[in-house]
Amino acid sequence: MATPHHQIHIQTTPNDHLNHGSLTDGSRPHHNTKYNAHHVQDSLTTRVTKLICAVFLSILFTVGLVTFILWLGLRPHRPRFHIQQFSFPSLAEPNGFSTAQLTFNVTARNPNIEIGIYYDTVNLTLYYRDQVIAQTPLLFPFYQSPKNTAIIYGTLSRPQLKIDNARWTQFLAARKQGAVPFRLDMASSIRFKVSTWDSRRHKMHANCEIGVGPNGMLLASDKGKKCPVYFT
Repeated sequence: MATPHHQIHIQTTPNDHLNHGSLTDGSRPHHNTKYNAHHVQDSLTTRVTKLICAVFLSILFTVGLVTFILWLGLRPHRPRFHIQQFSFPSLAEPNGFSTAQLTFNVTARNPNIEIGIYYDTVNLTLYYRDQVIAQTPLLFPFYQSPKNTAIIYGTLSRPQLKIDNARWTQFLAARKQGAVPFRLDMASSIRFKVSTWDSRRHKMHANCEIGVGPNGMLLASDKGKKCPVYFT
């Protein structure tokens, strides 16, 4: 008697491949753990590197700022000269040629806070336009302390004043036009002193261009005028 054959049909469902896949991915949790640990290590290293760079840049900025402030404080500034008074009363006198005499007053300011200035002998040259009419030493060597003002004054008369009849005639002609132009040139060699350090010598000139009115007095517009200073 023949035995009947039974066929068994297995029906697959749409979720069978998902269930099957879940069995083959058993190693994924271990892989994710290693990846996360490596990522945390990289992130920590990056943060430490950024912190070190930030600290280094902060220190560098602070050192640069302090250096800049010290440089500003210790950088020598040139002395400042201002013309305060200049009179040539002989210009307004009938016999002024024979009694020619003038006086002047100039201030020299050391604007530095911590830096002194050594002056060698200060020499004066007086110009009428481009003609030299007097040359004389004004001050012997001296030291000017920081934030200090020195007064430079003097009187010039014959024979220091080199004025002849032709030049006096030029003075009077300029006086009729409203002002007689003069230029005071003060020259000296100076050194800057910072604590125990002295700079090299600098040849300095201070030029005061001024005008004298018909009354022989300094023009009001020139009183207190700043005299340019330059080094050679």
